[in-house]
Amino acid sequence: MAVAGSGLTFQEYLEWVDGSDNRYQLVQGELIKLPPESELNNSIANYLFLVLVNAGVPLRLVHPHTCELQVPIIHPSDPANRYPDLVVLCEEHLQLVQRRLTITLDMPPPRLVVEVVSPGDTNRQRDYQSKRSQYCKREIPEYWIIDPETAVVTVLRLESQQYVELGVYRGSDRVQSSLFPNLPLSAAAIFAIQPESNPNHL
Repeated sequence: MAVAGSGLTFQEYLEWVDGSDNRYQLVQGELIKLPPESELNNSIANYLFLVLVNAGVPLRLVHPHTCELQVPIIHPSDPANRYPDLVVLCEEHLQLVQRRLTITLDMPPPRLVVEVVSPGDTNRQRDYQSKRSQYCKREIPEYWIIDPETAVVTVLRLESQQYVELGVYRGSDRVQSSLFPNLPLSAAAIFAIQPESNPNHL
């Protein structure tokens, strides 16, 4: 849904306040209100938050759904900002995002972004293609695509300014990360939180 604010620059958008908790994307100068995240996307992101923090990643560096990224615009219809399902910051970001949890283009990229694919062809294209291109151009070292529909986790690593597949994981496969090599995480554990996969889970 479009809202007032047509023709905004990104700096003007950062200074624009509507007094709500709404999230917006800036597309060709126009603010587009984002819908709330699905329960499943929230649950998977929160589960990854727990796994990363329990594995020793500092809690303040791991942000499910709350961190905004300014990203390069590759195609005219691309948003100038994204809200990944989960972001892992660098230590230096903590001083840079005191006022607002937005990583702008003049800041270092985050260490990791994770997206959980929502149902539908448009959402799949966005996570597998559009976001991949923007995150690559932003030089984010690692990008995970978690796909509940196919129960597959794809880990992409930045090499020579392009993403290459570190691995595609399913079932009992252990998810391999170049950033967190000892992470105790399998694809099955991620998708086991779905009610249909684990009906006895409380």
